[in-house]
Amino acid sequence: MTETLTKTAIFAATPETVWEFLTDKDKLGTWFHPARQNLAEGEDYELIRESEDGVLTRQIWGKVLKADKPNELVCTFIIGPFGDKETTVTWTLTPVAGGTKLTLGHEGIAAASHGSSLSLMMALDHGWDKHIQSLRDAANNK
Repeated sequence: MTETLTKTAIFAATPETVWEFLTDKDKLGTWFHPARQNLAEGEDYELIRESEDGVLTRQIWGKVLKADKPNELVCTFIIGPFGDKETTVTWTLTPVAGGTKLTLGHEGIAAASHGSSLSLMMALDHGWDKHIQSLRDAANNK
C-alpha cells in the first residue's frame, strides 16, 4: 500500500484566499483547528482544540518547512498516534479558470503509525475529506 494520501479539490476562490485559510491562525480555526500563531516558513506551529471544560490542548503540531505564497505550503504534521514521528503534508495551490485547484499530499503515515497503518490511513482519509469540505465552504463564502 502506498503511504501517501492525496486529495484534490476545486475552489471558487483565488489562490491567495485559499492560502489565507491555510496559514492565518484565525481562519484555520474556521475549518480545521485554531492555531496559536500564523503559519510561517521555518516556524513551529501548534493547532489546538478546546475541551468542554475550556482547556486548550495541542491537537496537531510540527514545523512549516516551506511557505511559497500562494503556491505551496509544506509542513511536518504530528498527532498523538504518531508519538514523536513526523509525517509531511504538502498543500499545492494552482490557479484554474475562476478559482483554485488544491492538491493535498500527506506522506509518511506508514512509518509513523507504529504498525497500525491501515486503520490510521482510513481515519486520516476520512478526516481530510471532512476538513477539505469545510475549507471549501469557508473559502468559497469569503
